[in-house]
Amino acid sequence: MTSKTLTISTVATYAILTNSAFALVPPLEVEETNELDPIVITSDFREKKLSQTNNSVSIIGEEEIYDKATEPFAETISSIPNVNFSSGASKGKYIQIRGIGERSQFTTPINPSVGINVDGIDFSNTSLGVSSFDVEQIEVLKGPQGTSFGANAMGGVINVQSKAPTKETEGHIEATVGNYNTKAFGVAIGGSLIEEKLLGRVSLYKNTSDGFIENDYLNREDTNNIDEMYGKMALQWLVNDANTIDLNLMHVKIDNGYDAFNFTNDRTTYSDMPGKDEQDTKAGSIKITSQINSKMHLESKFSHSKSDMKYSFDEDWSYVGEFTEQLAILNAGLNMDDLNYIWPYNYFDEYNRDREQNDFDIRLVSDEKVLNGSTDWTIGAYVKHDTEDLTRNRLKETVPSTFTSNYKTRSNAIYGQMDSEIMSKLTLVTGLRVEKWEAKYRDSDAVKIDTDETLVGGKVGLEYQQDENTLHYITLSKGYKPGGVNADNSFIATAREYKTETLWNLDMGRTFSGFDNRFKTRLNAFYGKRKEQQVKSSIAGKDEEGKPSFTEYIANAGKAHYYGVETEFDYYPNDTLHLFANIGILKAKFDEYQDPNPDSVDMEGRSPAMSPEYQYSIGGDVMVTDSLIFKANVEGKDAYYFSNIHNEKSKVYALLNSSLEYSYKDWTAILWARNITDEEYQTRGFSFENNPANSYEPELYTQQGSPRTIGATMSYDF
Repeated sequence: MTSKTLTISTVATYAILTNSAFALVPPLEVEETNELDPIVITSDFREKKLSQTNNSVSIIGEEEIYDKATEPFAETISSIPNVNFSSGASKGKYIQIRGIGERSQFTTPINPSVGINVDGIDFSNTSLGVSSFDVEQIEVLKGPQGTSFGANAMGGVINVQSKAPTKETEGHIEATVGNYNTKAFGVAIGGSLIEEKLLGRVSLYKNTSDGFIENDYLNREDTNNIDEMYGKMALQWLVNDANTIDLNLMHVKIDNGYDAFNFTNDRTTYSDMPGKDEQDTKAGSIKITSQINSKMHLESKFSHSKSDMKYSFDEDWSYVGEFTEQLAILNAGLNMDDLNYIWPYNYFDEYNRDREQNDFDIRLVSDEKVLNGSTDWTIGAYVKHDTEDLTRNRLKETVPSTFTSNYKTRSNAIYGQMDSEIMSKLTLVTGLRVEKWEAKYRDSDAVKIDTDETLVGGKVGLEYQQDENTLHYITLSKGYKPGGVNADNSFIATAREYKTETLWNLDMGRTFSGFDNRFKTRLNAFYGKRKEQQVKSSIAGKDEEGKPSFTEYIANAGKAHYYGVETEFDYYPNDTLHLFANIGILKAKFDEYQDPNPDSVDMEGRSPAMSPEYQYSIGGDVMVTDSLIFKANVEGKDAYYFSNIHNEKSKVYALLNSSLEYSYKDWTAILWARNITDEEYQTRGFSFENNPANSYEPELYTQQGSPRTIGATMSYDF
């Protein structure tokens, strides 16, 4: 047995045995006296306690993200079982759930696999603009959400819920300093603007850092810097007893640098034209809740966002003259057969995207059960319009070129769900969504492609509420991801379009709390079948000048399946100690693999990219005194393939994090450290021809994860 197999088996056995052992304990033998704040899920059609949710859901609460506002959002949620992320940018911004999700974007427009919503606003394609400051809760729904969210939610949905306005005036101020010249400042304040009528909250957060990349050629330490500003405002108008209006406005301004890759896979670069990773988003949402009568209420939601984004980079990762010595040897007429082929190039690539999207969702939700008091119901309609304009500016030596494209999508959907109690404690859940998806693509190469299809998703499940603290459930759901268009005209015409992917997923789980409410656990097993699986692929070669070229595209690989286990538990053995463990096991495999590129590697039987076989976050916190709390955790991840076109993998790693929190009255001071042991790990990997000193042989090039980072956060709450 290999060491890796032993590790996976040990983790899986521990997860299953832990939950099985506590499953044997009658949950109501001990009187419930230890009251913990109930966790409420808001992503479903009606709010539910986490312990009563028939879904694979993970929650990151306010306490867990209190000192993580300076962290990339994607890295913050990667502590959740079977949630991974990749960078290929100034920081991690592409999220995968159970191996499903994008890893990067260049010319081709993307229909997301994982939906991201912030206060009712869709950030699925603009995730760089998501912050953890002034956030109440992050909900991660794993598996297809075909009924409630439809397209762009095949892998799952992440719902970010900011702190809501309160009647009483309250506020929060915090400041952070750390290594790599990290500085951050945030302020939030809310309360009643008109007593019993209008509530409001506003927050502003500024985060800057030089980053951990050193550019030796430019003698700079800030070419991969962080410069981010987030502003949010929320208003709640209590019109009358039957009507409430919620308004959310947001402005995100990001001006990050992008300079992360080199030929030696470390944190020192030599590029002469560092890139940018910028985003300017203005967005808003409005929700109107109207109580029609005692039996039902109407929810109407509208959101709008406009984002201007720039993503650019030095393609050659070098400076003019870096290979002068090798060229001089060649020019001296020495035997070229004994020398590497040296022919450096000087390219720069820039992608400017303007995105505008509008969403409208209206639904009727029951407040009284129908059919002899057995059934809750929801029925709704949804409309979404998206427009994306791309301008790609590329500099090859001194010759500029421009490519433009326009991609418009329109979605119209109707949906409904019924929760029917078919016998005591046993509920049948059925949901259906029918969605009309239309897309139009136009580009400067005179390519015009229109698509029009009807997509169907939904779910059927059973939930057994054994008692107040124990729920068993099984759910079969179907999700889908619309087909699309490959934008690069240099590829074969038959591969310009790719088809819709579908996913059938089975979840079976159990939630439990007991031992005087000191132990809480969720165990979920899952199995999924993917058809017409969309995979990111590429062709690496030489252009007309003999320089490296890289053509990306999306193809339908065929069929794949996955299965695994996710378990989370919290244990409070006494009033001063809290222990937790989040563990995910994932086994995924291509059953069939096809690629329009005849030179592609056959991946049949291999696991898809970004699918580590195990992940975990294990730790705890202890109250040293009434004012002092010590926290520590270890986050670990198995190796995984970087791509579906080669067999290069990341390294197994484990990161140790810790913090010491001291509170005095309304003041809190936190000393924190992440990746304490300075572990080297990778957040993105490519394998292609880019190094002139290596005769342009394919090599693995990786983007490095954050080194040891330390800092202090001081906050004041009033």
